[in-house]
Amino acid sequence: MPQVLLKLPCTRPSEIPPSVTDSHAQRYDDYLGPLFFEPYAMDVANLIDPSVVKNALEIGCGTGRVTRHLSNVLSPDSRLVASDISQDMLAVAKEKLRDRNIEWKIIDAESLPFETDSMDLVVCYFGYMFVPDKTKAFAEALRVLRKGGMLLMATWDTIESNEASHVFRKTVEKFFGETLPESSKVASSMHDPAANTQTLQLAGFSKINSSRVAKEMHAETATSAAQALVKGGSLYDEILKRNPPWVDEIILTVENELSEKYGKAPMIAPISAIITQGWK
Repeated sequence: MPQVLLKLPCTRPSEIPPSVTDSHAQRYDDYLGPLFFEPYAMDVANLIDPSVVKNALEIGCGTGRVTRHLSNVLSPDSRLVASDISQDMLAVAKEKLRDRNIEWKIIDAESLPFETDSMDLVVCYFGYMFVPDKTKAFAEALRVLRKGGMLLMATWDTIESNEASHVFRKTVEKFFGETLPESSKVASSMHDPAANTQTLQLAGFSKINSSRVAKEMHAETATSAAQALVKGGSLYDEILKRNPPWVDEIILTVENELSEKYGKAPMIAPISAIITQGWK
């Protein structure tokens, strides 16, 4: 499949209200969505057999990156419930996909408001890492799935395996003069396929497949990739809090290292995720 070089930062879609475009969620989607989340979205959707899915639940849908692909893959008469714990994330997703037949709900992954054996499919796309009680969340997913139903989740590999992110992280540590806290590593906390398999087994899933999937992030330039990394995530607010002029300095530092390692234009760097399927 040909790779599309992504032009970043993205311009704000004119049809999205200012209250949404000014949010962290919109920056997250504009900057990080194309680089990190879009490359895996179609792969995840293609693991679904739509002929056996009448009721589907997405947990932690975020800004709707994989939701769009799920909507395309599932049968038109299927029910798709897309949920998140963040109102801001849902607001962006709903605006982007307002023409789709999707039910949008604020839902906590640890307490699903659905009957037992009511879902054929549960999808969580880069969300379970942030759930405090994963055992409880997996037990809830198992409960709402019918016999033979599938849980499908994507989680990030180690930060070192997502090399542009690693460059950014090490750069921030140099500017801060300290190692970033353990809380900043939550996104990569489910990087071990064997551990993911064991956790799902303990939750009661009968058959599990968990594997590492390597891809590449493609940006038109190292400059746009550096801007995306700095401005798209939660560390952007921390940088502004400590010293606003650092933003431009960090972007330039990251850009220079990305250019040297992965090319100036285009900039292509390795990324890696864990794709896990579990059946009830």
